[in-house]
Amino acid sequence: MTKVIIAGAAGRMGRRIGYMVNQHPGLTVAAGFERPDSPEVGKEMGELGGYATTGITVAASPEAVIDQGEVIIDFTFHEATMALARQAAKHRRAMVIGTTGLTAENLAELKELATHFPCVQAPNMAVGVNVLFKVAKKMAAILGDAYDIEIVEAHHRMKKDAPSGTAIKLGEMVAEGVNRDLAKVGVYERHGIIGERTDQEIGIQTIRAGDIVGEHTVYFAGAGERLELTHRAHNRDNFARGAALAAAWVVGQANGLYTMFDVLGLQDL
Repeated sequence: MTKVIIAGAAGRMGRRIGYMVNQHPGLTVAAGFERPDSPEVGKEMGELGGYATTGITVAASPEAVIDQGEVIIDFTFHEATMALARQAAKHRRAMVIGTTGLTAENLAELKELATHFPCVQAPNMAVGVNVLFKVAKKMAAILGDAYDIEIVEAHHRMKKDAPSGTAIKLGEMVAEGVNRDLAKVGVYERHGIIGERTDQEIGIQTIRAGDIVGEHTVYFAGAGERLELTHRAHNRDNFARGAALAAAWVVGQANGLYTMFDVLGLQDL
């Protein structure tokens, strides 16, 4: 059984990750931690996550538990994630990172750190979303420049980053499909007299409201018709289930930075 450490173990995602890890036949929850001032520190992880009592309590720091597992699953905050990745490199612990909001500098550092440990990093761990990435790129390539491309994403009001990492990845994938650079053609806000839409731009727009778990739609709009690709997350379980799959896969891999395409065998599609 692969022993798993859960970062942010008492959070909404951390609890569901613990539940899905507990359901996986090849994984076991070995430890979890929160920030030192969390009121959940010291509480029983199985009770928090709604699965069998484990006798494992939430620790107040990664240092207290990093030697108790083989892989760390982290869906927390970009600054905390990068600090944890530095510790993982030092202790040679595998990681699964689903944290969004990582900057280009963060990703460059993570790639360097991952020369010391195997790491799966993806903006979205859900199987369906990763299939969507591939389908969106292929559709963009087939439809080409005759179709305008727009992406709309919606999440709950508590989400801290915008647009979502998933929306940005979708933008990158469709941009690749039509041989464009999202950094040059991405449009993230429209207001006022902005003039006509350019042929090359790819719009990514954001909605934050209520308790929306996550919705992403890619629009391909041409003359007289429109195609839409949509993924709607009904709950967080698909993200947590994907993280468990990644944790089972990454232990034993060579050092380096991997994606969910590697985990799911989608890399060459």
